[in-house]
Amino acid sequence: MKILVTGGAGFIGSHIVEYLVQRGDNVTILDNLNTGKIENLSKVKNNINFVNGDIRDYKLLESLVNDSDGVFHEAALASVQQSFKMQDEYFDVNVYGTENILKLAKEYGFKVVYASSSSVYGNPNHIPIKENDDRNPANPYAQTKLEDELLAEKYSETGVRVIGLRYFNVFGRRQSKEYAGVIKLFLEKIQQNEDLKINGDGLQTRDFVYIKDVVKANILAMDSNVKHAFLNVGTGSSISIMDLANVVIDASGLSLKPYHGPELPGDIRITQADTKLIKKLLGWEPETRLEDWLNEVISAKNFKDL
Repeated sequence: MKILVTGGAGFIGSHIVEYLVQRGDNVTILDNLNTGKIENLSKVKNNINFVNGDIRDYKLLESLVNDSDGVFHEAALASVQQSFKMQDEYFDVNVYGTENILKLAKEYGFKVVYASSSSVYGNPNHIPIKENDDRNPANPYAQTKLEDELLAEKYSETGVRVIGLRYFNVFGRRQSKEYAGVIKLFLEKIQQNEDLKINGDGLQTRDFVYIKDVVKANILAMDSNVKHAFLNVGTGSSISIMDLANVVIDASGLSLKPYHGPELPGDIRITQADTKLIKKLLGWEPETRLEDWLNEVISAKNFKDL
């Protein structure tokens, strides 16, 4: 298949690219390296076509997708805290950039699998969260992801094949602070033998899902006969940030303690995915447990690429 991956030098995008190259696909990456890193592609640099560019550049996009079979759209600005200060920029990149992809999908007929976010739900009334639950974004970043979903719904009605994957908290190597940032920060503190800072009371919960499981969800979505859906990509279980800190400390064997800082604006209190729909439509299930991965990384002191 001929595939374009936007944001392909980023955390999630680079892992998707590696899988596609290994499978033998013809892969082009569009990334402006705003948050992505070219070194994330070191394993596949000789087997890809890398284009340094912006998803807001419609003509450039068109030249890359006019004969594509599919687009994995991972490019976005993704910092909740930054989104409060840069609302116009976030809307411009995340919404107008996504609409460019959808316009071109309508014209050229390729399928789109794109990164939505569990943040569209805001603070849920109950857990686990189902795909048809209310969407109440709690910050500007999440609002852009809701706008993307409204666009995807609109374009799907015109025949565009588009699947939005609502990522919960993705973790793994090359992880960025915009995704499962707390894991990256905690592991950095372990390496520095410093106490772990928790924002707020630590009782907020997260559903952490492993990057390779997320890649598998993307591939299954693209290869499936499903034309349009929004699907949760999580594990169906959650852990509090306080408990996460204790898991990391226990695995390290160090005499460290968590301490509390101020709560972050726009932070979500609880989150946990209901994964019945993605299992039904795609046959997807997560395979890697957070605790197992943390124990493996910390016990081996294998902190490379974190």
